[in-house]
Amino acid sequence: MNASFASKRLSRALLVAAAPARRSAAATAPSLSRPPSSSAPESDGTTSSLFHSPWSVLQQRGVKVRGSDVRPGNVVERKGRLYEVVKADHNQQGRGSAMIQVELRDVESGNKVNARFNTDESVEKIFVEEKSFTCMCTMGDEVALIDPQTFEQVDVKRDLFGKSGVYLKEEMKVMLRFFDDRPLSGSVPKRVICTVVDTPPPLKGVSAAPAEKRALLDNGLTVKVPAFIEGGEAILVNTEEDSYMSRAKE
Repeated sequence: MNASFASKRLSRALLVAAAPARRSAAATAPSLSRPPSSSAPESDGTTSSLFHSPWSVLQQRGVKVRGSDVRPGNVVERKGRLYEVVKADHNQQGRGSAMIQVELRDVESGNKVNARFNTDESVEKIFVEEKSFTCMCTMGDEVALIDPQTFEQVDVKRDLFGKSGVYLKEEMKVMLRFFDDRPLSGSVPKRVICTVVDTPPPLKGVSAAPAEKRALLDNGLTVKVPAFIEGGEAILVNTEEDSYMSRAKE
């Protein structure tokens, strides 16, 4: 047996003999990747409750906007309270700076107040969640909605939709805005189809016939329509302005 072959066998024997010792040392050595459970700080529940839902984190945040950017449906913070913007009108007072006259609804109490913002005034706008629902039915002041994704039923007051509540009908797609899981307001589509229940018949053979006339719709609302519209016709109505747009397409 030559010296080179003997050297290789000796090295292999030494490695085999040392292997158990290495495994034993690794088993008894403390882990560096994970500290002992006894040294981990106990949770007080604050962090877990804050991050229970991603949306709960988002709702703790807002953004600064100018008074001129405030719109109906926005939720703003004012003097430590949350308000939903119901109306927002831009007014120019002579040669002075423009003002934003707003009607606000207190999220907690539901009370309405009037306020004014300068166009360049900094306003704290709060983020809200918007979800789509389908109107099942209306019962007086109550509206039954259903979530098309989860089929969960939600009952809300018609007042949440403001003046647009008159357009609510079965199978209509609507939007609800939530803050802290509480419905703040609702909105209907900008364009809806209504049926003319009653309106004066078109005047024939009259050269000075008026261009418009009043028409009573199936939801009880009265709007101005062109003179050629007749009772029983379906028309397209702008829900933001309560105005006639066109005849509904069949």
